[in-house]
Amino acid sequence: MKKIKSFWWIIFLVLIAFPTFWRLLGPGYFPMHDDLQVGRLYQMDLCWRDGQIPCRWVPDMGYGYGYPLFNYYPPLPYYVGEIFHLLGFSYINTVKLLFILGLIFSGLFAYLLGKELWGKYGGWVVGIFYLYAPYHAVDVYVRGALNEFWGLVFFPAVFWAMLKLIKEKKNFWVGVLAFFYGLLLLSHNLMAFFITPALAIWGIFLVWYFKKPWRNLLKLFLGGLWGVGLAAFFVLPVIFERKFVHIETMFIGYFNYLAHFATVKQLFFSRFWGYGPSVWGPQDGMAFPLGQLHWFFPTIFLILFTILFIKKRINLRLYFLFAFYYLLFLGAAFLSHQRSSFIWERISFLANMQFPWRFVGLSSFFVSVLSGSIFFLIKNKKQSLVLTLILSLLVFVFNFSFFRPEKILKITDQEKLFSAQGWHKLQTDAIFDYLPIYAPQPPAGPAPLKPWFAKGEGGEIKNFQKGTNWEKFELNVKGESIIKLPLYDFPGWQVLVNGQPVEINHENDLGLISFHLGAGSYQVEAKLKNTPIRQLSNLISLISWVAMVWFVVKFKYGAINRRPGN
Repeated sequence: MKKIKSFWWIIFLVLIAFPTFWRLLGPGYFPMHDDLQVGRLYQMDLCWRDGQIPCRWVPDMGYGYGYPLFNYYPPLPYYVGEIFHLLGFSYINTVKLLFILGLIFSGLFAYLLGKELWGKYGGWVVGIFYLYAPYHAVDVYVRGALNEFWGLVFFPAVFWAMLKLIKEKKNFWVGVLAFFYGLLLLSHNLMAFFITPALAIWGIFLVWYFKKPWRNLLKLFLGGLWGVGLAAFFVLPVIFERKFVHIETMFIGYFNYLAHFATVKQLFFSRFWGYGPSVWGPQDGMAFPLGQLHWFFPTIFLILFTILFIKKRINLRLYFLFAFYYLLFLGAAFLSHQRSSFIWERISFLANMQFPWRFVGLSSFFVSVLSGSIFFLIKNKKQSLVLTLILSLLVFVFNFSFFRPEKILKITDQEKLFSAQGWHKLQTDAIFDYLPIYAPQPPAGPAPLKPWFAKGEGGEIKNFQKGTNWEKFELNVKGESIIKLPLYDFPGWQVLVNGQPVEINHENDLGLISFHLGAGSYQVEAKLKNTPIRQLSNLISLISWVAMVWFVVKFKYGAINRRPGN
């Protein structure tokens, strides 16, 4: 019966999430800033069908020359989306489903963390407040930032797993921590990086709070390291192969952080809502709100907790627990404001965040956790229930209007992807992002449909075939010639001529693969091979995922075997 009651709370939380996504349940699609989600999912689908797993090189982006998108861009939402697409969902409906699942699970994970901290009523309020955090609506309906949004989903899951690991001392939670931290890294490695210092402080705090031996920090470290192993196939190439692509354009001009700080009014007080861009100064076309109720109630609770602490009605540890999240909330909010520019100037890595207002997502999480703290002080169930309903209703009334698209476009997969306009957008948007470093500039026009003779006596090219990370064809060469492929060169590309590797060159205007052949008939195949770092990262992830499966099976059947009568 107890389990049924707990499950009822989860069902009710899903129902209360319905207003945040009901507009996505109908046909059509909606406009967003990052309008490449359908295209990225389509490219991932091509990879799966071609057997390129993990997917690294996509064939159609970069104006048809292809580039290593998923060697650098977090792939998890698209892997999950591919499962739904293979089950029969259209590309458009799959992307909408990914946003819906993110909204539901953000509330569920926040509920689990809040319940562990403040009790079931507190968990309910934390789940609702985090679910209805205005920044979630910004990420979904304004920016369409699927990866960042999914990163925010796993914040409470990782904090919850760490809490359970220290509190219960069961090795099972090492695996849970690894699983969620790995998913966080695969969803948005940048947000994972910036939340990791807070996770480290959280781990130290938990050991002190529960008066556990400091060796428990080793379990937290092992869980985190295992999580890195799960995501290694993506994380290690991002770190060690970053030098092989252009990333400079991501931090200059419009994307320079100096143009994207939020004001105090935007963060704390404004009710403005818009679907336009972020611009220099306070005249942004989009909003960056923390939510008035999100910061108001925790601030009132802080005053109350401080008074009770001074009167010795609550202990130091409880007060520090509240203060921990409140300070993280203020710190993240401060980093999104112009006054923190001196920190951005001194810590150069912060520039990778591009938009300082992204810290509103972190700040929203920390302050949402505090929304349920008051229930730690209320022991009467009836009073707790009434207060839960009041707080939930208030945050719903204040924020539900944010969760709507600007408009719904009556459009199909065919129109979105394969119309002239849609195909051009897929091939050219963000064309300089992750463009191989050998390409000095992006192409001015689409890639040729097959290889060509760049110099020499020429010949004939027959039976050209192309996959996601390979090309092959037959070649009859009249005399000394240079053949050029419609492929950017990138570490790992190899050209085989009659089964033997040949020397390739990229010294041309676009950094395309070219090679030299004399007269004769040839079978040519170009294929992207794994570099040593990619081979190592794949192996680490394979071992880590096999270990995860073994770990789950071991504990599942171990628990069964411990039951009376077995």
